[in-house]
Formats: sequence, C-alpha cells, structure tokens
Amino acid sequence: MTNAEADPDPWYCTLEYDTYEEARASFSWELPSNYNAAYDLVRKHPDPSSTALVQAYPDGRRETHSFADLDRRSDRLANALESAGVDRGDRVGVVLPQRPENLLTHLACWKLGAISLPLSVLFGPEALGHRLADSGARVVVADRSVREVIREVEPDCPALERVVVVAGEREESYERFVAGHDGRRELAETDADTPAVVIYTSGSTGPPKGVLHTHGLWVGHCPAFSKYFELDVEGTYWTPADWAWIGALGDLVFPAWHYGQPVVGYPMGRFDPAEAFSVMAEFSVTGSFLPPTAIRMLMEVDSTTDDLAIEAICSGGEPLTPEILRWADEELGGVPVNELYGQTEANLLVTNCDEWFPPRPGSMGRPVPGHEVRVIDTETGEAVDAGAVGEIAVRRGDDPVVFEGYWNRPEATEAATIEGTREPNGEEDDGSWHLTGDLGRRDEEGYLWFVSRRDDLIVTSGYRVGPREIEEVLVDHRAVEQVGVLGVPDEVRGEVIKAVVQPAAGYEGSEELRAELRELVRERLAAYEYPRVIEFRDRLPQTTTGKIRRSALADEL
Repeated sequence: MTNAEADPDPWYCTLEYDTYEEARASFSWELPSNYNAAYDLVRKHPDPSSTALVQAYPDGRRETHSFADLDRRSDRLANALESAGVDRGDRVGVVLPQRPENLLTHLACWKLGAISLPLSVLFGPEALGHRLADSGARVVVADRSVREVIREVEPDCPALERVVVVAGEREESYERFVAGHDGRRELAETDADTPAVVIYTSGSTGPPKGVLHTHGLWVGHCPAFSKYFELDVEGTYWTPADWAWIGALGDLVFPAWHYGQPVVGYPMGRFDPAEAFSVMAEFSVTGSFLPPTAIRMLMEVDSTTDDLAIEAICSGGEPLTPEILRWADEELGGVPVNELYGQTEANLLVTNCDEWFPPRPGSMGRPVPGHEVRVIDTETGEAVDAGAVGEIAVRRGDDPVVFEGYWNRPEATEAATIEGTREPNGEEDDGSWHLTGDLGRRDEEGYLWFVSRRDDLIVTSGYRVGPREIEEVLVDHRAVEQVGVLGVPDEVRGEVIKAVVQPAAGYEGSEELRAELRELVRERLAAYEYPRVIEFRDRLPQTTTGKIRRSALADEL
C-alpha cells in the first residue's frame, strides 16, 4: 500500500479548536503507520504545481520551485546517492546555505531511509571535522565555499567516501553527480519512528553531541507553528536563520511545507537588517522566525515598514525584551511577536498565541498541545509548586519532537531521562521524561518562565540567581547591544555576578554606564542580583545559532 492510499487526510496537526483548553484536552498524535517525511512535505500535496520555494540570491537571481519540481529533483538525488552506495541508515552531511540543494538533500535521504546531517557553512575544521567523524558520514553534499575545510578534515573522517560540491569543479560537481539519475523514486518503508536526522548541539558545554530524531520530527513541530502564527497557516514564510539549525528547519521551513505553504530562501550570510527588510517586502512575507538579536538590529535601521505584509513573528533562543514587543506594536502595526521555547533534543514545547490567551511579558507562554511539560524536582521526581524553580521536563511517550537519544552516547541519553514523575497532589505518571537541563517556573495558569540552564545557575551569598533574567534587564538598556552574564569565583560570596557587555552602536563603555546598568538591575530585579563586575567588549562569542556562549566567557576567566 502506498502512503497516498493510506493517507486520506494529510493535515495531521491542524489546531482546529476554539480555545487553548479544548486543544490541550483533545489533540493527539495520529500519524499513518507508513509515515515518511519526504512524502508529507512535498509529495502529498493535492496541487503539486503550487509554489514550495522561492529562491532568491544576493546577485538578483530569482527562481521558483513547485512541490512537484522538488519531488522530482529529490528523486533524482536519491537515485544518485543510492548509486554511490548510500543505504538505509547511512549518514549524509548537508553543508549548504539557504539554497534548493540543501533541502533536496534532506528529502533525498528520507526517501532512501538514510539519515541527513545538517551542518553550517560557518563551521571551521574542528567543528566540522568532529561532526563528520562522530556521525560516520559516508557522503557530504557541500557548498564550494567549504570545500577546503572538508579537504582538511577528510583524513580524520575514515567513513567519508564521497564529497559532492554544489557549483564545484567538474569531477565533484553536484550537476555531474545527479546526471543520468532521472526516474520516479519509490519511498523506503518508514514510519514516524524511523531514524531520519542527526542534529548536533551547539557545544556550549563540552564536545557537541549528535541528537538523533525520527521522521515524525517535522510534523511534530506543526502544532506550535500553527500556534505562534496565530492559528492561520496560510502565507509566505522566511527566516534569516541558518538552515543547519533546528530553529530554522523546524520552526519554519518544514512545517510550512507540511501545510503546503511557500518558503523563501536567501543565502544572506551575515545578517543585514536592510537586506532583511528588502526580502520581506519583495516577497510579501507574512510569517517569519527572527531571533531577538535580529529583531533588535531591525529596530536600529531607518527603514519604512509600510510595504511589509508581515502578520506574525515567532522568536526564541535569547531574551525577548519589552522593547521588542513595543516596537512590533508601534512600528509594525500591532504584529504579535510570540516567544517560543525548545531545544535540539525537544523543540517547540512552549509558545505564546495571542489568539488564544494574552501573553505575559517575560513568559515563554504555555505548553503546546501534544506536549506534556512539567517543572519538576529531579531528586524526588515531583512536580514543584507554582512559582517554585525546578527543571523543565517533557514526557517522551509518543511525542514526535522528543529525540530518540544522543548519537552513540547511551549514557548521556540515560542521564537526561527520568522514569516517572509525580504531581504535588500525589498523582503518579510512570512514563519516561526527558530532562531538558533548563530551570524554569510556572504560575497557577500554566504560563512558563525560563530561569537559566541548570549548569549556569549562579549562587551568590546564598542566593540562587539565573543569568538570563539579568541579561533580559541589561539588554533593555538603550546602550546595550548584547550581554552575557555569568558567575565568577569570590572568596567572600562564593560567586559574584559578572556581566560582559557589547555596547550598542554609538555608545562606549564607561564608569557612568556601569553605574546605570547596576542601578537598572537593582531596580528591576533585586539588590543582590546586580553585576558587581562589568566588562565591555566590542563583540561577544556566539554559537553558530547566535546564542551567547557563556562557556567561552567562563573559559577566559
């Protein structure tokens, strides 16, 4: 039986409910027994001629690709990979910017039953070499800009047999690789639990770990997509985020395709706010995933927003300040900016939705239908009371966004798993729960607040302080572009709070600014939470996904 024959209703995850409470109570995961991500994303659509990808390039070139075109081209690549020896379960690296071959490689892998490996073109030899060697990738499809980096690490990657280069020299070129491999591709026998992708953590603490996900991952993101885009999924979508990141592929690209909506691709490289405004205006983008840093850069550009079609923005990964919400309300005409929460191991667990409930400043929102999220005491397994700080956990069960495990690291998977939890009223749940490593708290209505990473918690003079809440206050100051907060050893207090600040354009670090920032924290948070040490830098270390690398700051102490 083909997938199409088994699938009379392909819109598995549409949230057609009147209220959030109804959605939470009624929604369930119901995927066909022979689910395949490539079928879901490109082959199932009733109008295959409809636009799937609008590809733009900085040099002015423009391309339009239908779902049928992407299906045919990924068939071709799948046939070529199979001829090159790629088999079920083999890993294929994808080191490409925002261009069609990036997404085609993922689709081709899933059609074969192989496992795709999204990797950033920004990786240097150490980062790229570790991921290729650790995953045992057999083939890499790469941009020509990273060919020399791959050549440097190839001797340390014994499993790597073939490098295919987009726009590369003839003997390695993508065009030559796929030539002569036309023909319809039958999909491999898969289901929602079949391994499909390994995504590496950013490696902010320790060596990066591969996170193994299954075919059900992308459709698992769809309820959140529907929620943070205000329950209206029709539109055109774009994100400047790297397509090597789950926050780009999962938050926007693949959920949009599940719903048959077009995505814009644009290999911008370093984020340019003027270019971003231009892309959104030219292609009438209605929904975008924009990290807070990108939004703050947009806020600094003197550009008209009158020609934008934007209807909703989702954002996450760093503090979403009141200043951002005010800007979206005043300059974008009331466009909602919905914060979301997730991680590579379990993405899009919590988000806001103004259509269903009023957002609360500083809150990540409420759990997405389909995800059971609790804040627990990991020593007792008991859910903590409202207002108390505990670790955020998500029930594994049949939840498709919760990872299968860390690649070749069963001990790490076990360490991040707890068997059974218990509500304060004593009600027990004997299922397995994934421990996110994030500390948070919830209120009586179920809104969740992020406090800090478990390992980032600062204990100063007996007070437990989460660095993120201090960062949220400091970055709201007009003179602050970015900030990282951490604890530094102190003989008297155990630790004192240090803030490393990147001043905004037009500002410089000074004793006067230090005094203002300390007073701001005292006023907004508490006297014991102000940073006793403030250092100014021209630029802060970041992961490839744009997050401040506190571990790098700590290593420099």
